[in-house]
Amino acid sequence: MKTVSLALRNLTRNKRRNAILAVAIAFGFFVVTAIDGLTTGMVGNLENQITQLIGGNVITQGLEWLNPETPGGKVKLVNIVRDRDYVKNIVDELNIKYDYYSCYTMSSGNIIFNGKKSVLQLYGRDLEEKQLRESFQFVSGGVDPNVENGLIISEKVAESLNVQIGDEVIYSTYTVYGQNTFADMVITGILKSNSFINTMQAYADIEDVNKIIEMPEGGYSMFSIYLRDKDQQTKAAMMIEDRIRKDHEKNPEINVTDRRLAMKTNPTNVGKGLEKQIDTRKPENEWKGVKYGVETLYDEIPQIKTVLNIVHIITTVILIVILLIVMVGVSNTYRMVLYERIREIGTMRALGMTGKDTRRVFTNEAVILCVIGAFAGLIFAIIAMAIVHCIPIANESLAFFLQKGHFTFKLSALSIILQYIILIVLTTFAVRGSAKQAARMSPAEALRTVK
Repeated sequence: MKTVSLALRNLTRNKRRNAILAVAIAFGFFVVTAIDGLTTGMVGNLENQITQLIGGNVITQGLEWLNPETPGGKVKLVNIVRDRDYVKNIVDELNIKYDYYSCYTMSSGNIIFNGKKSVLQLYGRDLEEKQLRESFQFVSGGVDPNVENGLIISEKVAESLNVQIGDEVIYSTYTVYGQNTFADMVITGILKSNSFINTMQAYADIEDVNKIIEMPEGGYSMFSIYLRDKDQQTKAAMMIEDRIRKDHEKNPEINVTDRRLAMKTNPTNVGKGLEKQIDTRKPENEWKGVKYGVETLYDEIPQIKTVLNIVHIITTVILIVILLIVMVGVSNTYRMVLYERIREIGTMRALGMTGKDTRRVFTNEAVILCVIGAFAGLIFAIIAMAIVHCIPIANESLAFFLQKGHFTFKLSALSIILQYIILIVLTTFAVRGSAKQAARMSPAEALRTVK
């Protein structure tokens, strides 16, 4: 404790020199923290947009193998989950922690109005879902439960077709069994287009969409959950698979994909490995009844996790480079400090301070100075990020990475702690030579030295 108090007192002796060093370290931490927070926030916003698109980060779909009716025809996969409560009951039984779940039906097609048409990805959802309602940014209209076949589209699609609230349009699509079908729909809401992803998105009540595509009553395409801890995606998916596999032992018409096998065959892209297990070109894959496919967001888009890891590696490398440059200054500064304090060191050693304590005073002083500078850099970075977050961004090319038109920043506590550990280690090495020299100094020789 004495060495720490001495180190703190020494920091106040040459304020200008110490301030310059602290500013250099603060600048390094400011740059790294801002870059790390910005890039992590941007990737996180992209992930959130995709998660919102599919309703969660662990997705379960039901697939039925449909052999061709005529010789030479192609096998079809029919995307149906007939038992609406089956997967939900399994998730609850396994006590998987999630914020919300969603059952939805997907349909791809075209919306036609006055001879013009536009491609749509239609999601049949429960439009009363709180999370879904909160994500909607209506330009006009809204959710109207009293309108049959009500349709919510993006403003980009509305502008391209020149449609308004209340207009009737034709939706052209396919049934779950692949036949062409049409339906009259009414525009009830127009959403703000924040990115290319949600430009093609459209929403309607799940029961209306089920009727249009002839989905069996009570059925849907996919069940998704949004986990509280997104790092538990793989574990949750495996738990669901294992539980369904138990039901297969009792009922052979309940099947499930094998994630462990997919991880062996395609370790870098589990999604591809799972797709191979339901490939209709391989007759050995045929199954009776339903086959549940359990996937995670990172299976579908493994690049997201890769990008996040690369971002943290790059920012850590940048920090190390900046700190190495700063540490050259720290090393040189403490060589000068050693020369300036030779007689003082001799006096303290003569009064009984050990060489070990002398080394600690030098090391503690440098480490405290660097930690103060790093903390200041972190605070300034947080302030700068808060200011940038308040600035609205209208650039559509960045819309993928924004949250409601604003940059968001996300800092990792683990990453910051790692950066501080790197700082302390480098600082210790930078002053090691000067600290050792001070510890080995003879009191008599130091007192005789004339500067």
